Amino acid sequence: MSMSEFGNLGSLKYGVNKICNIDGAYKEMLMDVSVNKLKKDTEECYEENGKEIAILLLTGKIEISWLGNKKVMERHSVFDEDPWCLHVPHGVKVTIKAEEESELIFQGTENKNDFEAKFYTPKDCQSDIFGKGVWNDTARRVVRTVFDYHNAPYSNMVMGEVITYPGKWSSYPPHYHPQPEVYYYKFNKPQGLGFCLTGDDAHKISDNSFVAIHGGDVHPQTSAPGYAMYYCWMIRHLKDNPWTDRIDIDEHKWLWNKNVKIWPEK
Repeated sequence: MSMSEFGNLGSLKYGVNKICNIDGAYKEMLMDVSVNKLKKDTEECYEENGKEIAILLLTGKIEISWLGNKKVMERHSVFDEDPWCLHVPHGVKVTIKAEEESELIFQGTENKNDFEAKFYTPKDCQSDIFGKGVWNDTARRVVRTVFDYHNAPYSNMVMGEVITYPGKWSSYPPHYHPQPEVYYYKFNKPQGLGFCLTGDDAHKISDNSFVAIHGGDVHPQTSAPGYAMYYCWMIRHLKDNPWTDRIDIDEHKWLWNKNVKIWPEK
């Protein structure tokens, strides 16, 4: 049985749409995660004492300011455009002015490390094709990494995105890791759907769904034919045990055999 927990934000309201909180809902994630919706011509400020924060733009256009810097983020499709993100250490004030109606993801966690704030443009984000040319392309997807232990070892968090093609699998082969992880989903059509497996429990996912994945739970997923599935993935490193790679389930490791055939076998 899975310990992981599922939910859906429904129609996003203006302001903060909370997914998890260090001191509240799904506190086992050890992170603050929310989807924030901003009206055009409004301003928001974020500042956390003792916590690092990352702000990733989903859609819209915002002017973002920190430590005397000012940049514009603009993004119209999470499916077709790579991410913009600002990552700052504790105690740094971030101001956002919405030039258009916008949606963003807020991620934060405890971290007293002092590090240099980093502004990630789409060109700074790593984008890879996973599952290409294997298993009849049934798990081909786009995996984007904004920051992780390799390029931000000072951080206690990881942030990235995945585009799952219609009818294909993602987070595959089935794998796990001891660190907690949060997924937040979008679909290219409002009626889009898919399924996520955590442990032995399967759950339907739809637009604005999320899953709080407990450490150790296996979590592959799939999108339904006709519907492209996006999710932002956010991992919390554990003390002296950062997330650096996935751990595949032994019974499915045969899928990695060279020139493996899944059907027909002869």
